[in-house]
Amino acid sequence: MATTSLSQLLEELHAHGAKLVAVSKTHGEEAIMGLYRQGQRAFGENWVQELVEKQPKLPADIEWHFIGHLQTNKVKYIASFVHMIHSVDSLKLLQEIDKQAAKHNRVIPCLLECRIAQEETKFGLTLADAGAILSDPALAQLKHVQIAGVMGMASFTEDTAQVKKEFEQLKAMFDTLKQSFFAQDDRFCEISMGMSGDYRIALEVGTTLVRIGSLLFGPRE
Repeated sequence: MATTSLSQLLEELHAHGAKLVAVSKTHGEEAIMGLYRQGQRAFGENWVQELVEKQPKLPADIEWHFIGHLQTNKVKYIASFVHMIHSVDSLKLLQEIDKQAAKHNRVIPCLLECRIAQEETKFGLTLADAGAILSDPALAQLKHVQIAGVMGMASFTEDTAQVKKEFEQLKAMFDTLKQSFFAQDDRFCEISMGMSGDYRIALEVGTTLVRIGSLLFGPRE
């Protein structure tokens, strides 16, 4: 996949009101700094160990987005600095994020990871699962997390109609949860969908955050 220029990509996203999270997993500090020097500040990482190694070596004003599957026992390593966690798939994980964020007197924005792909390997919540978490009285006790929206990954397929249908499903889930639980809360506003191969479809459907790696960095190191 050919790389594209940051400025071209930002222009395209800006026209749709979407923000770029540059996915820097497996790429070194110099590659990240290349985009940083052009003004990019939001970067996404999939693995806690890699993020913890990179974060102290890079500028303090980088917004780190954790976008991979997060185990509860790893939350403590990123709670002091992570900007947003895109991949929350249980109340238990939210409770752990809240507990660790409290130690640093922070509120961490979180996205509910919803399952829209046909593939068995993908993590994520159904609409009923998400509703159950948001209805649970235990959620009201959590003062150090903010549910900011939803995240999803489409199936890895060349079938653009299927990808669009899955993104539309995520948008519909967002709309339903917004209406049911966050009608008066402007902070529930993010839809994280779209990657290097399908971000244009996501823009059509209404994404607010796109997670793009190979299109900017080239193949993974």
